[in-house]
Amino acid sequence: MTDPSADDLLNALDPQQRVAARALLGPVCVLAGAGTGKTRAITHRIAYGVATGVYSPNRVMALTFTARAAAELRARLRPLGAGGVAARTFHAAALAQLNYFWPQIIGGDAPKIIDNKAKAIAHAAETLRLRVDTATLRDVAAEIEWRKVSNLSIAEYEVKARTVRSLPSAVPVEQMLALHERYEQLKDERRQLDFEDVLLVTAGMIEIEPSVAIQVREQYRFFVVDEYQDVSPLQHHLLEQWLGDRRDLCVVGDASQTIYSFAGASAEYLLDFERRHENATVVTLEQNYRSTPAIVALANRLMRGRPGALTLHAAEPSQPHPQPQPQMQPEPAESASAEAVPGGPPSAAAVRAEPVVTAYPDDQAEAEGIAAAIADLIAAGTAPQDIAVLYRVNAQSAVLEQALTAAGVSYQLRGSTRFFDQPDVKRAVMELRAASVSIAEEPLFKSVSDVLRSRGWSQEPPEGVGAVRDRWEALNALMGLAEAMPPGTTFRQFTDELLERQSAQHEPTLRAVTLATLHSAKGLEWPVVFIVGVAEGLLPISYATGFDAIDEERRLLYVGITRARERLALSWAAAGSRRSGERLPSRFLAESGIRSSDAV
Repeated sequence: MTDPSADDLLNALDPQQRVAARALLGPVCVLAGAGTGKTRAITHRIAYGVATGVYSPNRVMALTFTARAAAELRARLRPLGAGGVAARTFHAAALAQLNYFWPQIIGGDAPKIIDNKAKAIAHAAETLRLRVDTATLRDVAAEIEWRKVSNLSIAEYEVKARTVRSLPSAVPVEQMLALHERYEQLKDERRQLDFEDVLLVTAGMIEIEPSVAIQVREQYRFFVVDEYQDVSPLQHHLLEQWLGDRRDLCVVGDASQTIYSFAGASAEYLLDFERRHENATVVTLEQNYRSTPAIVALANRLMRGRPGALTLHAAEPSQPHPQPQPQMQPEPAESASAEAVPGGPPSAAAVRAEPVVTAYPDDQAEAEGIAAAIADLIAAGTAPQDIAVLYRVNAQSAVLEQALTAAGVSYQLRGSTRFFDQPDVKRAVMELRAASVSIAEEPLFKSVSDVLRSRGWSQEPPEGVGAVRDRWEALNALMGLAEAMPPGTTFRQFTDELLERQSAQHEPTLRAVTLATLHSAKGLEWPVVFIVGVAEGLLPISYATGFDAIDEERRLLYVGITRARERLALSWAAAGSRRSGERLPSRFLAESGIRSSDAV
């Protein structure tokens, strides 16, 4: 197959994408809204630079945040004649340089990379004579990761921990700081590095060792960063070391899709790009090729007036579209494409379909209503893999799994461990089963709650966010399943039901509805999307307090809405399965001008 010519590459783009492709030198910022073909634009830009001789392929580095996204970039670049371009994650690029330069600068092999912080933190806790459980270890690991990706020393972290940082409730500040310090000491003693250290050490070698800086900057001259709104202070610092005093940097992003602030991501680098880089070229992509006008209008209303928000314009049915380019075939577990590719317009029926909001009396009714709607869609000819159900937290999947199974609908879980395979859930099920053999028959609620309390469940959720809260959510979902059982169900019958669910086999994933958190749905799309739990306490989540946290929840909903191509259904339930309190519809529904139907 002959590589496309430079003119062919430009002809495959719309006018604004073409402007981005022609801006080959100097600082370039591409503000690309959802469904506007951003990956198409940047891959064609790179290929155009190679085709015109401006770029030498081996001197271009395309950076992104997941191995899957990097593989997608490489697959798209190959048929465009730019197969020699390096497309990597920040971590993969840094690790390759670390392994290359360490023997030259330090001597010997590079330190071993630990794959699990929890073990080292547990050892640190033992030496400090602190008793911490598994969930707390995960929370401490998350704090260590946040400190490092925020590019903070322990002293700088202490200031934030004592003032603005919300720490896990189970760990006082003094203990948290002691664990951070002892963890770092243990790694040094064992000659180990963790995931974040790879970036820290690589940046340090470039910054301190002139010979390393010269070699790195000679190798790579042109940088492209996808999903720039997700860059962390640490990644940004490493990028600055790679660049040195050069200016050939192209970044692509959408501030409205910043949903990883809790992990250190900051949209400020994207929003401040023009100020930070003198004479920068800024290109805006707002032509949405993915969704119907009604879905695009809803997304625009939700984000109106937010910092950096773009105004999307749905492609008109009569509007000519660029020809689609070859794409990487999805992996067996995938059920949706990674990005909208300009193609034919939606069907007339899809264009007329307005997003709908339905209210239900409780979570069980909501799950059953959605399962019934999905079963009807499949019966009418919609492929299961063209449907997704999105939710805020993993624990919401349990009742959905139950309802879909009862409706005979196959499903797959994306971006998370299947509910019954989560370690906390597996241990709880084992203990429930053991207890059902020895405990005298009592009311099911009491029997189950007694066992789950020993695992950390309580009627009131713990404060804050983190692994302790995630464990409670999972155990609370089990409690909800117990309450949903028919009257007269015995403890043994309930645990038999749990074991059956745990061992149930499903059809191959390519013929299954996708269940996914809103976070894990980012970058994907489906013709039909259901977003459940659009209620106060779930979306926005109860522990999101303050303007910034609420705005992050708004962006999560925006990401969910813009995953839908043709049909979008939102729903909320007036009460949870345990009926512990009434909910209100999410403030985002009223703010986006979409009304909810009465509970049925």
